[in-house]
Amino acid sequence: MGYVQEARENHVKKKVEEALRSKMKQKALKECDHYAAKYAECAMGRTLSVVWHCRQQAKELNQCLHQYTNDSVLEELKKNYMLEQDSKEGNKI
Repeated sequence: MGYVQEARENHVKKKVEEALRSKMKQKALKECDHYAAKYAECAMGRTLSVVWHCRQQAKELNQCLHQYTNDSVLEELKKNYMLEQDSKEGNKI
């Protein structure tokens, strides 16, 4: 029975992590909207040439996105989530 309970807890944790990753990505896209617009403008009307013609815009966009979507940001989100859960548990008692 202990194994089944542990598996259920890990499943919930995976769902929470997926939600936190989604939240992290949404924030990154919002924060880097300016760079995404510049890349989209450069790419408009191009096909294969977008790779070399818009290289600088793509690099700037990726650098911006990486600021908001890395392991340290995810760990911080997890930490904040756990603190929220602990405070909710504390309020129930």
